[in-house]
Amino acid sequence: MKRLLYSVFILLVMTQTVGADDKHVAKELLESKIEAAIAVLQKNDLDLQEKNKQIIEIVTPLFNFPLMAKLSLGRKYWPGLVKEERQRFTELFTKRLKASYLDKLALYTDEKVVFKTPVQEKRKIKIQTELISKNNTISMLYKFHESTNSWLIYDIEIQGVSIISTYRSQFDQVLSKGTIDELLIKLEQPEQPEQPEQPEK
Repeated sequence: MKRLLYSVFILLVMTQTVGADDKHVAKELLESKIEAAIAVLQKNDLDLQEKNKQIIEIVTPLFNFPLMAKLSLGRKYWPGLVKEERQRFTELFTKRLKASYLDKLALYTDEKVVFKTPVQEKRKIKIQTELISKNNTISMLYKFHESTNSWLIYDIEIQGVSIISTYRSQFDQVLSKGTIDELLIKLEQPEQPEQPEQPEK
């Protein structure tokens, strides 16, 4: 009986240790990538095109773009796509996501990045960050899932709003009345930048 209890105790300790290591690994990975991307943004000897290229090379390994594409359509639409449609949608959606992420990062060149304590829920980890500039603070919650030998981002909440949920809502508006071909055509077009809010008179 004592041996059984000892074995259970060791197993629990090992499980907790692995969980702590997982959170540490994910946080260290995110910190290193974001800090490297910010460092590129602050280089004065690079033009915007070269900066974007280097940043994409830095952050791309963090993301599970195929999964994000699948989640953005959800169970309602993804199963109905044929292989070629899935491949094309994933390609266009990935391009859209990368451009959107670059736009968010490009807003900050003098910011301080604060990384909060990671929270692990089973095989998923959430890491809250804040980009703090002189005039603004943006909260970004990175959601990781366990992949083969790594942790990958499957969603980001910006100011509490999930980008996957936002895109899923947009795509549903198109597909509820139209076709996947119409959605693909829309994705081929550049995403319109958000218009700044006008002050109330």
